[in-house]
Amino acid sequence: MTVHYQHAHFNMLEQQIRPSDVLNPRVLKAFESLKREQFLDAELSGLAYSDTALPIGFGQVMLPPVIDGRLLQVLNVQQHEQVLEIGTGTGYFTALLAHLAKWVTSVEIVDELSKQAAMNLHQQGIENVSLCAGDASQAWPLDDRIDVIVSTAAFTVIPDSYLQSLKVGGRMLAVVGEDEVMTAVMVTRVSEREWNSESHFETAIPAMINAEPKAKFEF
Repeated sequence: MTVHYQHAHFNMLEQQIRPSDVLNPRVLKAFESLKREQFLDAELSGLAYSDTALPIGFGQVMLPPVIDGRLLQVLNVQQHEQVLEIGTGTGYFTALLAHLAKWVTSVEIVDELSKQAAMNLHQQGIENVSLCAGDASQAWPLDDRIDVIVSTAAFTVIPDSYLQSLKVGGRMLAVVGEDEVMTAVMVTRVSEREWNSESHFETAIPAMINAEPKAKFEF
């Protein structure tokens, strides 16, 4: 990492992420361990540590570092947990999750991005990830229930299929809403037939492709 990137990386942590109340030591360590510019095309690498969404092609973006940090702070992923990520992009948030979790399964609707993420993760030496290409806007088949589900694109309504995929005690974090009115919502499965929902912070991120509104899940 050059001096320029080292300085920008440090500033991202100290001037963007920590002041946003992202204080979990494991989350901060994950950010410290990853070179964000290596998940972007060369022409955008100079903007890697800026507090803005960056285009990664195919109409998709890499979320700003502050949003990544706040999502991870709320999720509080543990080392023994299995995670399903909806929306791999170029693999940066996937890599952050991989630093925190036992295993990450990540699904990306754009095949070219999934392949790019695979190369990026390989170059970083990250091996506890399974990448899949496909449409996970409504559901994704899993071999078993899972501890954590997180989406990097916004739902109008969280699909019931994902809530049913959680273990008892498991949780899903997604940004929910339309246009500029969106909230990060954590849904925790507290029993076989009961889920609790908690709103955490307001934000706005791109909508999930093909995630048309469905009948709302009743908590």
